[in-house]
Amino acid sequence: MLSRTREIYLKKTHDFCAVKKPRLTVVMIHGIASDSSTYTHALRYLEGTTSLKDVRFVTFDLLGSGESPKSDRFNYDYKDQLEALHNSIERLKAKTPIVLVGHSLGTFIVTRYADTYKRSIKKLILISPPVYTARDFDNPAFDLGIRMFKDAVSVKNRKILEEKSFNNSMNLIVLDRKNYDVLANLKTSTTLIYGNMDQLIASFNIPRVVKANPKYISAIQTEGRHGVSRDKYTKLVGILEETLNA
Repeated sequence: MLSRTREIYLKKTHDFCAVKKPRLTVVMIHGIASDSSTYTHALRYLEGTTSLKDVRFVTFDLLGSGESPKSDRFNYDYKDQLEALHNSIERLKAKTPIVLVGHSLGTFIVTRYADTYKRSIKKLILISPPVYTARDFDNPAFDLGIRMFKDAVSVKNRKILEEKSFNNSMNLIVLDRKNYDVLANLKTSTTLIYGNMDQLIASFNIPRVVKANPKYISAIQTEGRHGVSRDKYTKLVGILEETLNA
């Protein structure tokens, strides 16, 4: 387990439960070049679902994103993000089991968090998880795909490609060659939700990782692309209901 050496925290941007004593806490982590507003529509839907009234929903901005701290002293690597996330989860003082939901880059962070802190997480839900193997990294087409993604990001915000937080998140987290092995050997119940038109995640590797770790990993395919769209967040209801009743 990582030792907590610095008091760094993520900005909490949403914290709601319809009842005073929740039975489950769901923490949602966004992707790269984004912020916690990724989950705006999902939260509206989930918090309006009667069967989930006992769930506390929380969102954070990752370091370097949204309203969270930005500083040259951060490397924006796993160590920084996990330390800040752990401090922030501890500050919630949750007395319930915790479910972590990640989207895209956020799937790497919550997976590594569960692997690092072991038994503290009840369930992982990975939305649009990029599942890259060593073979993918060595494929010239992979580099082309990364460049195309950066070009798409720059259309919305050209300056972001110059930011340390973006580049280090990409190079030190997304492109970490250990990611696949961590997921394939995870000992936390995990559900992957991905769209059949998502060109960013190497979806052909998802059946492979499920087969490698069937005791803990399952997958749900939807008709959608990469974002946290209705085809994805409606699937959360059944997963959270099952977790509540486990």
